[in-house]
Amino acid sequence: MPNIVVLPGDGIGPEIVDEAIKVLKAADAKFGLDLNYEQDLLGGAAIDAHGVPLADSTLDKCRKADAILMGSVGGPKWDAIEAAKRPEKGLLKLRYELGLYANLRPAILYPQLADASSLKPEIVAGLDILIVRELTGGIYFGEPRGIRVLENGEKQGFNTYVYAEHEIERIARTAFEMAQKRGKKVCSVDKANVLEATVLWREVMERIAPEYPDVELSHMYVDNAAMQLVRAPKQFDVVVTGNMFGDILSDTAAMLTGSIGMLPSASLNQSGAGLYEPVHGSAPDIAGQGIANPLATILSASMMLRYSLNQSAAADAIEAAVGKVLDKGLRTADIYTEGFEKVSCQAMGDAVVAAL
Repeated sequence: MPNIVVLPGDGIGPEIVDEAIKVLKAADAKFGLDLNYEQDLLGGAAIDAHGVPLADSTLDKCRKADAILMGSVGGPKWDAIEAAKRPEKGLLKLRYELGLYANLRPAILYPQLADASSLKPEIVAGLDILIVRELTGGIYFGEPRGIRVLENGEKQGFNTYVYAEHEIERIARTAFEMAQKRGKKVCSVDKANVLEATVLWREVMERIAPEYPDVELSHMYVDNAAMQLVRAPKQFDVVVTGNMFGDILSDTAAMLTGSIGMLPSASLNQSGAGLYEPVHGSAPDIAGQGIANPLATILSASMMLRYSLNQSAAADAIEAAVGKVLDKGLRTADIYTEGFEKVSCQAMGDAVVAAL
């Protein structure tokens, strides 16, 4: 019996996770998945209950789980808390402690939403990019870091951008293996003309590439990659990059699809267990209004079935159901345009269940 830890989080998190669980239960009934759910707290909700963004008991549950389904964390309610205890630190600690080094962020444009993109339809029609972001290294975790006072009394903030060979090797292999199942192209994004850490990154990528002779490897500086994502995004298949660059480029790619509310993500470790969450944030300004888009979380649940639970038929069915709902013209507020039917968060979840 697969055990799933559910972490709704903050803001719209509980609303969108409820709809994803609804869809998972429908898939369970159809495919006999025998899923078991255990709910707990993360982020601001955990701070309110336990005084920390990730309790040790929650971390222990997650270590034993087959997969984790998460909503989103954070919000202005906790902005005044010291940096080390903010909601986002709970998520960073969870990723680090579980070794969730590979973040998979697909940027897929459903044909029904081509007009929702800010780019011309001919630029983005048929878009299907997978960004593979290294998630537990780089400047977000590098030491030393902090704010210090210089001899002249001026404050100075500092961080360390650091990668070891083994960290680059494992994310490289993940990217190449994903490309083998897709368009057989990997573009490695770095800043090797300026940053020594990414000189090593490029060297390791070149060393690993011959192990995957069916995959074409190219390199691109991050500033050019950002420009190319907007200019001609369909040139990319799999993009692999470090933590900070991946954070920025994946959000850029997200907006090519018209709404960040449509995009799921998976964060995997070497054992195959994973954390699944929508790319978007907690959107506290619309929390409780019933207007959030649950499709990114529903599609994250589909990725969970595919990558951690080996239930590809159920994953395919959920993704097809999302397509059917969009075909019917149902839209939440973030993807609504005139002439379609605007529906609530719950109604969108119900429609996916019905289509499934």
